[in-house]
Amino acid sequence: MNFSRPFASPAGSPIRELFPYLSKPGMISFAGGYPSPTLFDAEGLQDAAQRALGDVAGSLQYGATEGAPALRQALAHLCETRGITCDPAQIMVTTGSQQAFDLLTRVLVEPGTSVYIESPAYPATIQALRLAEARITEVPVDADGLDTAKLRHILASVAPSDRPKLLYTVPTFSNPSGVLLSFERRQELVRLAVEYGFLIIEDDPYGELKFDSSAVPTVYSVGQKIAGEANPVVYLSSVSKTVAPALRIGWMLCAPEIQRRCAIAKQTSDLCTSPLNQAVAAHYLAGGRYAATVDRAREEYGRRMRAMVQGLRDELGSQVAINEPRGGMFLWVELAEQVDMARLFQAAVDEGVLYVPGKAFFTGDVSAQSMRLSFATPTVEQIGEGCARLARAVRLSRLSVPAA
Repeated sequence: MNFSRPFASPAGSPIRELFPYLSKPGMISFAGGYPSPTLFDAEGLQDAAQRALGDVAGSLQYGATEGAPALRQALAHLCETRGITCDPAQIMVTTGSQQAFDLLTRVLVEPGTSVYIESPAYPATIQALRLAEARITEVPVDADGLDTAKLRHILASVAPSDRPKLLYTVPTFSNPSGVLLSFERRQELVRLAVEYGFLIIEDDPYGELKFDSSAVPTVYSVGQKIAGEANPVVYLSSVSKTVAPALRIGWMLCAPEIQRRCAIAKQTSDLCTSPLNQAVAAHYLAGGRYAATVDRAREEYGRRMRAMVQGLRDELGSQVAINEPRGGMFLWVELAEQVDMARLFQAAVDEGVLYVPGKAFFTGDVSAQSMRLSFATPTVEQIGEGCARLARAVRLSRLSVPAA
């Protein structure tokens, strides 16, 4: 069979490839970024579903590609609570925020298009850009998020023809690093986008999962203040991490000319996001239970994050460097001593704990001495046991690489 060039020998999701290990009895997973099922508001969703099914024609028939009016209205109100001023007509509902990025890639990226991403980056973004045959440039992330000083240096050093068309970032509690882009860097990022003429794709699935009272405005709202109607930011978000992934409700906030083309691309994909799921989401968001659901998630994820950080420090001490996140679902861990990463992963599986190796979050063939751990799904007790298992695996692998 002659497949198209991008799919002649495609690489699958490095995270999805770990799923077979989950069937091992007693496995504790720090791998997938799954919300905790104990936090799903099943009662509220059941009530919303019953209300949705009360309008059979509205919830079971085909719907508008751009999204159901009631849901777009509810999402515009949700954006308001995040400091974003928008009209419901500016919002396009997508089947998860990942579809939004896929649509943007389809309408904006051609083979050879220059696209910048933060590094480390969300693997599905790398996967989508590789399939689109984009030229990917990585911009490093530090404790304050994407390094805008290094970004400026990169931009200044390339020819105008090599400047990026897009820059993708998860600025608030990033996946995988968990870091929060500082306010000053958010301003600088928008200024660079205006100066060098590229779009910022702000992916914000974790922004509401903050563990303290500090507030940082979205990059989109910063763009509104700095650039006004010429805002260079496209905003993506989702209720997957706050309500339920199975709803598959995401949304995109962008300029009309981008939305129109993404709607046409979506018509050839799934025509419209499930009207039933949209109706359930709209009733849930209008039902007054959302804020309490998010508050419970913040409290519990904060508790689990602290348990994981403490467990790793108790078990491994100075052998690991941890950037303690202020929100989200992920912990990025750097190993202070060189180990055989392949052996470490196998040892961890043998011990009964699963994580995502750091190399999955970079475009090159790197031997990153790092890993991404998610504290969202396991209980505090499982986190403690998982940290002990991981520490045993690290000790087994520590001396595997000879000194240079």
